[in-house]
Amino acid sequence: MKNSWNIFKTDIQNISKNWVAAILIAGLVFLPSLYAWLNIYASWDPYAKTDQLPVAVVNEDIGAEVRGEQLNVGNELIDTLKTNHDMKWSFTSRKTAMEKVRYGDYFAVIIIPPNFSEKLASVVSDHPEKADIEYYVNEKINSIAPKITEKGATVVVQKVSSQFISSVNGVIFDLFNDLGIEIESDLPDIQNFENYVFKLEQDLPAIYKLMTGAQKDASSAQKIITQAQSIMPRAEQITTEGLGSIEKTIDFLTKAQNRLNELAPIVENDLETVSKISKSTNEFLQNVQSIQLDFTELDRVKEDLDNKITSNIQTVDSIEKDLNWLKDVTSSTNNSNTEENNAEQQTKLADAIDKTNKLKSFLQEAQTNARTIDTLVKDKEQQMQKTLSDLQKIAQNTSVRLDTFINEYKNTIEPTVLSEVAKAKKTLGNAKEMLTSIQSTLPEVSRTLNSTDTHIKEGKTTLDQALAQYPYINDKVIQLAERIRKIQGETDINEIIQLLRNDPQAERSFFEEPITLNENKLFPIANYGTGMTPFYTVLAIWVGCLLLISLLATDTTNQENNISERAVYFGRLFTFSAIGLLQALIVTVGDILLLGVDVKDSIWFILFGFLISFVFMSIVYTLVSVFGDIGKALAIIMLVLQIAGAGGTYPVVLLPEFFQTINPALPFTYAVDIMREAVGGIVWQRVIRDASFLLLFSLAFLLFGTFLKEKINRQTKRMLKKSRESGLFH
Repeated sequence: MKNSWNIFKTDIQNISKNWVAAILIAGLVFLPSLYAWLNIYASWDPYAKTDQLPVAVVNEDIGAEVRGEQLNVGNELIDTLKTNHDMKWSFTSRKTAMEKVRYGDYFAVIIIPPNFSEKLASVVSDHPEKADIEYYVNEKINSIAPKITEKGATVVVQKVSSQFISSVNGVIFDLFNDLGIEIESDLPDIQNFENYVFKLEQDLPAIYKLMTGAQKDASSAQKIITQAQSIMPRAEQITTEGLGSIEKTIDFLTKAQNRLNELAPIVENDLETVSKISKSTNEFLQNVQSIQLDFTELDRVKEDLDNKITSNIQTVDSIEKDLNWLKDVTSSTNNSNTEENNAEQQTKLADAIDKTNKLKSFLQEAQTNARTIDTLVKDKEQQMQKTLSDLQKIAQNTSVRLDTFINEYKNTIEPTVLSEVAKAKKTLGNAKEMLTSIQSTLPEVSRTLNSTDTHIKEGKTTLDQALAQYPYINDKVIQLAERIRKIQGETDINEIIQLLRNDPQAERSFFEEPITLNENKLFPIANYGTGMTPFYTVLAIWVGCLLLISLLATDTTNQENNISERAVYFGRLFTFSAIGLLQALIVTVGDILLLGVDVKDSIWFILFGFLISFVFMSIVYTLVSVFGDIGKALAIIMLVLQIAGAGGTYPVVLLPEFFQTINPALPFTYAVDIMREAVGGIVWQRVIRDASFLLLFSLAFLLFGTFLKEKINRQTKRMLKKSRESGLFH
């Protein structure tokens, strides 16, 4: 160790005595710091100047009409971007924008299409469509710029979306507010509706029973109407036939009336004639009784009497026939008179006929007696006188009866028959009017029956459908009632009204930015340059080590024979480490004082720089001391691998699998991490872990150099001598 320390002191003395060596060493001390400072400064805050990044905006939106109001979201977006300074917005045409983005004058182009407002307005339709914004980017210009412009385009879309959502939700909450007011005013109706539902739930069984009964009644009514419809043709036929029969009866009665009017004088005349004949016969018989009979004259009288009686019998017979005809006429009008009147007529006519028969019998008896006169005269004159006396009495009675019948015929029979015939005609006339009215009404009745049949069929169909749907309706009403009860138990409608009634403007503002990001930075980093300081500082320290081993010799040129390779290894390690510590001091202090990097723990930042410098120098110096030029190549290879795989610029989880695998074995991994602790705020568990791994790396390489340098150097020196023979290597 003493020899190693002497080598270190000699190196320091040589540097202090040789001004050229001192200048070169000074340059090697400061040069790595420049590497770190320039990179940190260049990346200090690149996102603060995105307002100088040219992005073209093309507005082709033609607008749209929504519920009578004109909407043009494209124009509104342009007005918004004109007050936005996140990027250098240029508003131009599609043709110009596409030409310049191809050439590279614009990094990106945002185009608002013609149907932009129209598609946004479709939100109020049954088939809403999403609006599109066209985005073109020239990624050839720069690798980072497209990411920044893409972020800008995303911000534009988010801005339009948030404004649109806030507008739509503003309208919705206006409606909600109105709905809340309306529900509040309709609260009694809502409560009534609940009561109606509960009442309907109770009444559903009765309604079902009523519908079932109505269905049966409809079926019965349908059968009755069907029967009535089938009877209608017969009713029309009967009405027509009835009208025909009435017409015939009226004609018959008219003829009968005319016949009666014509017959009345004849009957009266015949009755008068019979009466006269009867009286004449009576007088004749009286005269016969008072005179002396001459049988010759008696024969003449007998013949004359017989002729007169025969004539009377014929006349009475004619009257009997007329009375029988009248009786038949009154019987045929039975349907047109009351039973009482008809019976009275029939009785009177029967009595008249009976009296006529009796009169006829008397006349026939008188004729018979008269015809027996001849016998009586021949046999018994005295008996003849008695017979004549009897004939005279019969004739007298006949005359009296004829007078009575004539009086009854004139005063009772004839007026009654004529009156009843007139009544029958009037009744039949009324019946004709009634049947005519019925006949004219029958088509309407038929149409009514058909219409009623159709309506009953429709009603029955509706009832059938209602009954078929009854189980479903019953279940739904019960479910609704249960749901209302549950809601009543769980929710107060006044709370719902209070929820609906709101401040639409406040709700609009809420949905424009429903979530506010309350950023809490546990270890705040001022800017991008500060965040990259740990990586570039660690990189500068490694680069400083490479510069030293590239320009300074790892072996002594005039070492004594008794100085071992191990003493030389440690002696020069002290020299390299001392210069490395100066490099670390300058770069860390320069970061803080010269660049103004916001380091939370400055002292530890410097001390961690010393630790990293010693560890890196142990690794790089050992590689070069043991392997010579091959060691330099190995140090450079390690630098390349660590820049890509240490996670200094990108998170390790985003790196390819190869770099994720080697990351734990790289000194940069722990060096960058421990410097980040000093910059952002120390978590000592991580510091201890990182420092432990760094010291393990240093110990491993120191042990490797201590025990293997001498053996490996014999081989490397022969290789170095052979390479110099080529004239290409020094």
